[in-house]
Amino acid sequence: MNIQLGRSKFVRRAYGIDEIALVPGGRTVDPQVTDTKWQIGGIERKIPIIASAMDGVVDVGMAVELSKLGALGVLNLEGIQTRYEETAEVLNQISSVAKDNFVPLMQEIYSQPIKQELITKRIKEIKAQGGIAAVSGTPAAAIRFKETLTQAGADLFFVQATVVSTEHIGPQGQESLDLKDLCKSIGIPVAIGNCVTYEVAIELMRAGASGVMVGIGPGAACTSRGVLGVGIPQATAIADCAAARDDYERESGRYVPVIADGGIVTGGDICKCIACGADSVMIGSPIARAIEAPGNGFHWGMATPSPVLPRGTRIKVGSTGTIKEILLGPARLDDGTHNLLGAIKTSMGTLGAKSIKEMQGVEIVVAPSLLTEGKVYQKAQQLGMGK
Repeated sequence: MNIQLGRSKFVRRAYGIDEIALVPGGRTVDPQVTDTKWQIGGIERKIPIIASAMDGVVDVGMAVELSKLGALGVLNLEGIQTRYEETAEVLNQISSVAKDNFVPLMQEIYSQPIKQELITKRIKEIKAQGGIAAVSGTPAAAIRFKETLTQAGADLFFVQATVVSTEHIGPQGQESLDLKDLCKSIGIPVAIGNCVTYEVAIELMRAGASGVMVGIGPGAACTSRGVLGVGIPQATAIADCAAARDDYERESGRYVPVIADGGIVTGGDICKCIACGADSVMIGSPIARAIEAPGNGFHWGMATPSPVLPRGTRIKVGSTGTIKEILLGPARLDDGTHNLLGAIKTSMGTLGAKSIKEMQGVEIVVAPSLLTEGKVYQKAQQLGMGK
């Protein structure tokens, strides 16, 4: 339904994850028999969770551990891990600097050049320890480091930007990334993002993407929506891009997973993203809370250190448990941030969904009061859902 914004503009209503609720049907399933497996680029994972390619979230050790637990971690090719041989001191500086000095420090730290030999080294370190070498870079990095990725043996490449499109107009004389050519020639599966519309999602799939990331601006450390005024709330964005995936599968016979990226904090958020049509989610702040995370209890976005227009900030998330506790439990917290897989399987069982595909078909209602209704004591005492 179109809404008249003014005499010259009609708009449509879009919904965020916090505004919807999932409706149980006439069947329930024992959580033990639910199947949460999904695939990207021919790689199967039992947990539909990807750790974001952010320097406070994923390093070599975290990528390996996530792989062993059945999830996936993505290493930032343009971050600290590929600019510095030894990273501990740099990460300590970031976690200890005052708020007012944070942006200049980040701009200074990330002004160091990316070293191709470190890209190769980090990928080989992950693979040598039995991990899946999933790495991420901007379109500019895809142009510059394409051969390095291939030679180093990366398993998955995530091309990520605040907003990505299949048609880009750049300055005269500057090379632009041809996504179709990249997907065809690089020799490894390529996931592409981020987008929020049906039209862009289906064009990325037609270009050969092995996965599409959905979400602009909802991340906990991201300020793009405030800086640029750009984005679509996640529930609507996921549903639109999932429709593109389904139409593309009918068109081509190829299934391209949709990955909800940003604004996801709890197990309930993950469940609602899947119900909206996502095959998996990409999360940053929940993983940054792991004791093993490189950010020392802090989290910041990839666009935070931009030398021209920073679009992120550093947030304190604390360290609440091991990565195993966060993903698999047992939960030590009651706010939905521990045992994320358990939350997914329990929600699926409650909704009568045996698989991710069945979960994508459950009934959804608009419910703005879902997280506040009856929670006056929790809110007053800052417990549970009132934290």
